Amino acid sequence: MQEAFYVCSLVALLTTLRVVTTANPVHALLYLVVSLLAVAGIFFALGAPFAGALEVIVYAGAIMVLFVFIVMMLNLGAETVAQERAWLRPRAWAGPVLLAALLLGALLRAIAGTAGGAGAVEVTPKAVGIALYGPYVLAVELASLLLLGALVAAYHLGRDDHR
Repeated sequence: MQEAFYVCSLVALLTTLRVVTTANPVHALLYLVVSLLAVAGIFFALGAPFAGALEVIVYAGAIMVLFVFIVMMLNLGAETVAQERAWLRPRAWAGPVLLAALLLGALLRAIAGTAGGAGAVEVTPKAVGIALYGPYVLAVELASLLLLGALVAAYHLGRDDHR
């Protein structure tokens, strides 16, 4: 499991660095997906499968759908279609696919090597719910209001007033 942790950590660092340094937003989104999957792999390697599953479902799933929605909403016309086609050439996928394959290999090796981590404590969804809606209820509600405000702002920024 230590090898999986280090591989996932290395992939997370490299892809996050590429997210920040890449000027192309489509390439940055591809690297961001791989980075979020690497963080989920770190959670799995640390013996927190529920946190890893939440990472995949919430961040790599829902948040990335939101990003794709915003990119589609801000589509500026015919010239951007040609630009997007140039961005999505197979060469753009080489780095993320290579790093995702590295993550898959680390995950398969970790699954084949051990059935359960030594000293790992299982965290149930009920325990997470009690923790989130117990002492951290204010933080959870503030985060939901922040996301709602971001959704309203994205709608108003992206709407077409030229009708």
